[in-house]
Amino acid sequence: MAVHRVTKILPYTPAQLAALVADVRAYPEFVPWVTAMRTWSPREEAPGVSLVDAEAAVGFSFLKERFSTWVRHDRNRDVVEVGLIRGPFRHLKNRWEFFPDPAGTRVEFMIDFAFRSRLLDGMLHANFDRAVSKLMGCFEARAAKLYGPKA
Repeated sequence: MAVHRVTKILPYTPAQLAALVADVRAYPEFVPWVTAMRTWSPREEAPGVSLVDAEAAVGFSFLKERFSTWVRHDRNRDVVEVGLIRGPFRHLKNRWEFFPDPAGTRVEFMIDFAFRSRLLDGMLHANFDRAVSKLMGCFEARAAKLYGPKA
């Protein structure tokens, strides 16, 4: 089990980036290993705080899996949190936080997960820094496409 953290400065507003991350239905359009996404039970937890449940189908060269999560978007604080409902994980949590920065937004991403399969867990953790870096690149490219090269 390991926690992976990435901090990055991007030239967009916190609200733009939080909305992009919270729009999980769009992930198959720009995250290459997310092959399908289904959402259900959208609900408001409080003013400015929405939740939705989502099932992702993911595919890598050696792995095809589905897992379900809840996704919580707090527009008051520009935070997106994800937690496990069911799937091949013992646990899965991630959190995106977006803070104003003179250059745009400081993005802080944290993911903590462990697979039930020790073999799979070991393989993914060994390559996870590279995977997280690639994931951030997918979101950066999506932001540029949606919002232009600079906000």
